[in-house]
Amino acid sequence: MSMTKEFRDFIARGNVVDLAVGVVIGGAFGAIVKSLVDEIIMPPIGLLLGNVDFSKLEWVLRPENPLTDAVEKVAIGYGGFINTIIQFLIVAMAIFFMVKAINSARREAEAEPEAPAAPPADEVLLTEIRDLLKAGAKPAPAAAAARKPAAPKKA
Repeated sequence: MSMTKEFRDFIARGNVVDLAVGVVIGGAFGAIVKSLVDEIIMPPIGLLLGNVDFSKLEWVLRPENPLTDAVEKVAIGYGGFINTIIQFLIVAMAIFFMVKAINSARREAEAEPEAPAAPPADEVLLTEIRDLLKAGAKPAPAAAAARKPAAPKKA
């Protein structure tokens, strides 16, 4: 099998295409959540905490020297980390609710009773015969005639 045919077969499988679609949608969803956190959720929280911009919060380990360009500021930006944690929690919550909805739909589908399969025709016939025998019914005249031996013909 050539490598191109094998690669084409690999790409054509449904689960690879589904994965690719999931990655693209996940990336778009991540951008939406980032915008939600940075532009909608964090500004009111920062306002409540005294006009704090979380994205700019940092611990300065070595301050910048304004007199020389040789010394750059070294800082740990924990504000951006806080924003990322909030983004993660929002994505995790959205995925949780989506998986919960899918699982409940699956449980409902599994809980629906399926109609029993119709028994084979010979089983139905045997059941009818059994019920007639239990009821003590006489066989139909055609069936009785078939059981009697034929009388010899007179010539």
